[in-house]
Amino acid sequence: MPRAYSGIRESRPYTYNDLGGTGCDLANDFDKKCIKNADRSFSQGLQCQQINSISAVLSLEDSAFIIHAPQGCAGCVSMGADGYRVGQAHRGIHLIKNPRIFITNLDQDDIIHGGEKKLREAVAAAAERYSPKLIFIFTSCASGIIGDDVDAIIADLQPGYTPILVPIHCDGFRSKICASGFDAAFIAIQKYLLPQDPQPKEKGLINLFAPTSISYKDQLEIERMLGLLGVKVNYIPFYSSLEKIRKITGAEASTAICKVFADEFMKELDETYGIPFAHTVMPIGVRNTDKWFLGIADLIGKGDIAREYVEKEHERVLPQLGYIKEKLAGKRVFICGGTGRSFAAAALINDFGMELVGLETPTYDLDAQIDIEYLNTMHKNYVVDVANMQPFEQVNLVNKLKPDLFIGVGAWAAHFGLPTTHVLDPKRATMGYDGILYLGNKIVEQMRNPGFNRKISRYAKLPYKQSWYEQDAFKFIKEF
Repeated sequence: MPRAYSGIRESRPYTYNDLGGTGCDLANDFDKKCIKNADRSFSQGLQCQQINSISAVLSLEDSAFIIHAPQGCAGCVSMGADGYRVGQAHRGIHLIKNPRIFITNLDQDDIIHGGEKKLREAVAAAAERYSPKLIFIFTSCASGIIGDDVDAIIADLQPGYTPILVPIHCDGFRSKICASGFDAAFIAIQKYLLPQDPQPKEKGLINLFAPTSISYKDQLEIERMLGLLGVKVNYIPFYSSLEKIRKITGAEASTAICKVFADEFMKELDETYGIPFAHTVMPIGVRNTDKWFLGIADLIGKGDIAREYVEKEHERVLPQLGYIKEKLAGKRVFICGGTGRSFAAAALINDFGMELVGLETPTYDLDAQIDIEYLNTMHKNYVVDVANMQPFEQVNLVNKLKPDLFIGVGAWAAHFGLPTTHVLDPKRATMGYDGILYLGNKIVEQMRNPGFNRKISRYAKLPYKQSWYEQDAFKFIKEF
């Protein structure tokens, strides 16, 4: 029988989110299975899994969204709405729409008496106002704590509505690993939207799962690369539709752009519908682009075609790295990002001859171990901080390590006057072989022009005392 996955990433064996040490030490301890579970006795905020559940489906066509929560839980929606609007513009849509979002706005009375009435009213309002095909209902810490039986409410309401009502259980307290939010969304998609019986296989159809952080340029580049293999791409769920989702079970194979976005869902598709998957790495940098492309090509029997293409791309791109290496070789880098993107960036900087001194990632598991073992062949004595947010640890490490460049969201590191950049770009292709050249030149320009961050360091100070910078960054991580 197919396994029953809870949607909670902590339920997977050898998964950790509170760790600190060097890359070599963590790899050795993980290999020996002697890493102990731990927690932080002090925590400076976490990324909630509800954010990832919302972002996973926010751009689906003909959909409305209900956040069953206090108003503050919808604070992240402004960022998602902005990305949705930008994504439409890049796709040539002239009549830009906002996502159709409702918030039940649970208050103290609802916490005592329950929020069922407000949820029923929100469903009625969403159906009447927009007549969507889908209405997604996101749970929250508050709705979970007070025990609202959202599934029962939806089951009672569904016969009276044409839209399909899809509850997504993303109560923030269920998991400290924010990627659990992706799993919650896909569990709901499988339960409520996929046909019970497998669809007839569509020749050459490949499921391509991608999160909202992938730019349209990257989407086009990845679809182009897969098109070289003679396949048709079902790009989901970003800017997708109910019709495309229902095609999922008719695909010959699946792959994903992000390392953690749909890994559990692809396992479910393999076990339930017999759809094999290739899930390796995020295609950023030479090594990762090779590995990602050859992984799906070998799965569908097109490895020879892919290897010929890779060889030609190496001949075209690698000679152009000379200028970038000349400017960046030997520079020391601290990287912070999601599990897929942080490890991809750590491999990327090796293409430019740069040295990794610190890596912050939200989770450490078997996939991370594979990446760390690879990074240990290139980089030595770098520090790894396994942390979901926790900026107080990041600034401590950046202050001690004194890198030449910070890659990631630079809001905190910029206060040290460091050049900061990232491997996210909503307008340009950062993936594939051209993405390597773009990112390399982008880093060169950031290193050449750090003036803005230097002004920040002069006039805006971080809220930490000097005594904190002198302490061990991992002093609050306590083993059970």
